[in-house]
Amino acid sequence: MNVKLKKGLKITGRVLLGIVAFIIIYFIGVFGLSRIMVNSEPEEGGDVAIYINSNGVHTDIVVPIKNNVKDWTKDILYTQTTSKDSIAKYIAFGWGDKGFYLDTPQWSDLKASTAFKAAFYLGTSAMHTRFYKDMKEDDECVKIIITQKNYQDLVAYITDSFQYDNGKKVLWIQNHSYGRYDAFYEAKGKYSLFYTCNTWANCALKAAHQKAALWTPYDKGIFLHYR
Repeated sequence: MNVKLKKGLKITGRVLLGIVAFIIIYFIGVFGLSRIMVNSEPEEGGDVAIYINSNGVHTDIVVPIKNNVKDWTKDILYTQTTSKDSIAKYIAFGWGDKGFYLDTPQWSDLKASTAFKAAFYLGTSAMHTRFYKDMKEDDECVKIIITQKNYQDLVAYITDSFQYDNGKKVLWIQNHSYGRYDAFYEAKGKYSLFYTCNTWANCALKAAHQKAALWTPYDKGIFLHYR
């Protein structure tokens, strides 16, 4: 066998072995760390209802439109949605990769370049918001009652995830939405295999001093602590 060919095959073999080893270690980490709970005994006696809501892949944090801690309508405007409907009680926040959000309305639209950028920390991020008139608990929507102090910390976490202009206004991404009641905004941070949309939501629960996984990139890692 040609020496160069033999050397090339050896290098290729090592690269493939490295990739396989990385995948195995990654999924072991996902399985193990998702099952380690933090904040196992959150403070009781709260009066603020929030929700964790999943579509089966992506987790949103849903909070009241307004209370004596925060009025979100001063930041996220009804007029920036297609419906412009101001009759809502809750607003959902979901952080994620901007390319996925804006260029991939359906899985069939996913491009290899978008997936590569998202997986390897090469893209930018966006915040997806959606207004809800009511929330219904089910297998993929869990209600949590927290204290106002913990809600203040959650609000601080969410607001710090946005990008702002010089006037301290959130940066609306115009002409992009999934429906009549949602809007997108520029966000801080970058998506990766180690910090996904669900990692952001899990960290939001940590910020609110609620039950959460030590680390998780997928929604089930959050919900298994609320089953």
